[in-house]
Amino acid sequence: MIDGDKPTRRDVVKGAATLGVVGLAGCSDDDDGDEVTITIGGTSTGSSTQAAGQALARAAQQHSDFVNISVQETDGWTANLYEYDAGQIPAMGVDNNSLAKAIADEGPFADDPVDSLPHQGFLFTSLQIHWVGLDGSGLESTEDLREGGYTIYPIQPGFGTRLLTEEIIREADMWEQNDILNVDTGDIPGAVEEDRVDALCLYGANGVNLSGWCQEVDVRSGGRLNLLEVDDDFRQTIEDHPGAILEEIEPYGYEQEVTEFTDELVTWSLAGQWAFSPEIPARATEEVCRLALEHEDTLRESDPTTLEYSPEAMTATVIPELEIHEGVADFFDDNGVWDDSWIRGEAE
Repeated sequence: MIDGDKPTRRDVVKGAATLGVVGLAGCSDDDDGDEVTITIGGTSTGSSTQAAGQALARAAQQHSDFVNISVQETDGWTANLYEYDAGQIPAMGVDNNSLAKAIADEGPFADDPVDSLPHQGFLFTSLQIHWVGLDGSGLESTEDLREGGYTIYPIQPGFGTRLLTEEIIREADMWEQNDILNVDTGDIPGAVEEDRVDALCLYGANGVNLSGWCQEVDVRSGGRLNLLEVDDDFRQTIEDHPGAILEEIEPYGYEQEVTEFTDELVTWSLAGQWAFSPEIPARATEEVCRLALEHEDTLRESDPTTLEYSPEAMTATVIPELEIHEGVADFFDDNGVWDDSWIRGEAE
């Protein structure tokens, strides 16, 4: 179970998404037979969440009689919680680290908390974040970064991957002595091409391929990327962080050789889940679960990095302190993976 900081339970105000964004065709009381359109906050163009959301939309179009899915571009997993709180999106991709911080009013939510949180859905991806350096930077190891004076890209502000990555870099004592490049993922390939950055944090999904924007960095780097060797202190920092999972795997997804300094991909992995407003009908989220489980091939045709779904795997992101959407809870129950210690939400 991936449960971030294992925060203390607090009262969670139900989401304020309107029927304008959770569209119900026919009458608004959602009698059986009505179509339901779910708008998902899918983060930025080229992101793993956007790809997974578009794949889910395709599966709904081809295999559901009543659920439609629309994917909206947003500023990232952490930012999605603020968008939800403002009533702008009724569903989202979100990482467990950001969600746990929001529940506990920690991290960015300490000074700017949210009043409403979505109900939990199910795991849809695990992002394997890691370091690469550019030729000419002089970087070979994370230990070099402690000396300082480098320009690093710790992912786009607002992304859940950025929140976790910044926390780990700070805890590893590598933040203050380096220059932080804060640009959108759409701008970083150009910065790499123009040699305006020395080291980057990139990520792949589910051990299959790099995220779309990371693939663009790979292509436009001119074959000048290499994995940084990860020293023992940095590994320990990953292991000690409750929102991260340390993985040591073979490199994947790159179109170039990236193994001059190490042939091991050491990652701080972050799990992402779909989360839903209680205003979305239970039968709709139960149908979304069914689509993911039964039509994985359709999802993979659209998004090759699609997770290998099973009922057990789908529960891996459950945070016990937060409600699980009623339809998702029904799905877990029907598939024999419900845990009575979890909190069943009530759809409106």
